[in-house]
Amino acid sequence: MSSFMGIIETVGLAIDGLGVLVIVLGLSWAMLRFFTSGRQVEAPYRRFRQDLGRGILLGLEFLVAADIVRTVAMTPTLDDVLVLGLIVLIRTFLSMALEVELEGRWPWRKAAD
Repeated sequence: MSSFMGIIETVGLAIDGLGVLVIVLGLSWAMLRFFTSGRQVEAPYRRFRQDLGRGILLGLEFLVAADIVRTVAMTPTLDDVLVLGLIVLIRTFLSMALEVELEGRWPWRKAAD
């Protein structure tokens, strides 16, 4: 059983690392597009923020998945579940705030056609 826990911990750390990598790559991509396009686009700063926000959103999804894998696979205590719930709540709030910032509407609202 301890080898299973070690594997799950390794998988969780790998997913965490992937989440951080996605955020760093998102930042790099946003900066590259911002500095190479210059003033050629209508609102370069807005596009930079949108690109960066998308990278952060995707990275947050990976980080939440890693927390869930590690907490569910182990024998969770009430404290572990409460901490996971708080982490998911905070990250969900951040994701929703970023979604509103990127799309200009709440996630449950339909896009204007």
